[in-house]
Amino acid sequence: MTFVLGLAWAGLLASPFVVRARRAAPAARALSLGNAAAVPPALSARWRSRLDGVARLREMAVVRVLTAPFAHRRAALAEAALTRELPVAVDLLAVAVGAGCTPYLAVEVAARWSPPAVAASLDAVVRACALGAGFGPAWHGVARRQPRLEPLAEALATGDRTGAPVGPALARLAAEERAEARRRVESQARRVPVRLLFPLVFLVLPAFVLLTVVPGLAAGLSRL
Repeated sequence: MTFVLGLAWAGLLASPFVVRARRAAPAARALSLGNAAAVPPALSARWRSRLDGVARLREMAVVRVLTAPFAHRRAALAEAALTRELPVAVDLLAVAVGAGCTPYLAVEVAARWSPPAVAASLDAVVRACALGAGFGPAWHGVARRQPRLEPLAEALATGDRTGAPVGPALARLAAEERAEARRRVESQARRVPVRLLFPLVFLVLPAFVLLTVVPGLAAGLSRL
């Protein structure tokens, strides 16, 4: 009995929506078939705007699906370039700090001479400071977009805030980045034989069989 009463109550609650959907269904069907003259003007405008919104959402979804692999590839390439160029930029910052520059002036100098991927992040810090942001918040904003720069941002922001020497921290960071780059290159070198296995098995060996074994077999069979 309770179940039946629940179904009845749900039917009463849903009845206005069902009636509205039944009234609007002919308008939607007429618009989808291109017969806008059979639809009242208010319903026609309302459903045309809804159908246009659905079409725009569909187009955005298709574009996002089609461009997602390219965006991921671009992000991976940018991350690889930043990782590859970071030790050089850290060395430039260490040289500038050792020459007597403050952390901010060291970033300005390194932004001119660093490789492109790191120079863009350093320029972002300089521009943020020029617009009134503090040196630490500017660095942390860049580090949120580029997590790879977070150790560098922490070292420079701490040195600027406390006045502690930044040179040892930068030297240690450069050594760590170079060690990680060396480990990454060694890991890629270990994967080379695995990548060469497919062309060796499916291209080189069949070509060898076709050029050496098959002519010998053909010559032997022709003498029979």
